Amino acid sequence: QVTLVESGGGLVQPGGSLRLSCAASTSIFGFIVMGWYRQAPGRLREEVAIVTPGSSTRYSDSVKGRFTISRDNSKSTVYLQMNSLQPDDTAVYYCNAYDMRAAPRYDYWGQGTQVTVSS
Repeated sequence: QVTLVESGGGLVQPGGSLRLSCAASTSIFGFIVMGWYRQAPGRLREEVAIVTPGSSTRYSDSVKGRFTISRDNSKSTVYLQMNSLQPDDTAVYYCNAYDMRAAPRYDYWGQGTQVTVSS
């Protein structure tokens, strides 16, 4: 069982920065792949970035070079540093987690946090 609590969303001007945090309540964080997804109005939820227990990362092409995902295993927390934000980044951002050992995969989701990029 994994419970996820996100924080850090808000309103920011184009070109600005935000940092999202997601705290995981679980005893197996060392086996959990963590990620961030987002969903804009009228669009499907899309993967933004993921980080493995060994801190390997993957980014969508739309955020590569602007966003950085990281994890602090001592705090069971994952972060998403978002720089050079653009209006197209406006969406609800969701924290995601899954146990890399589980088959089939089972996804856990946070409640979502709104990010709005607007002048």
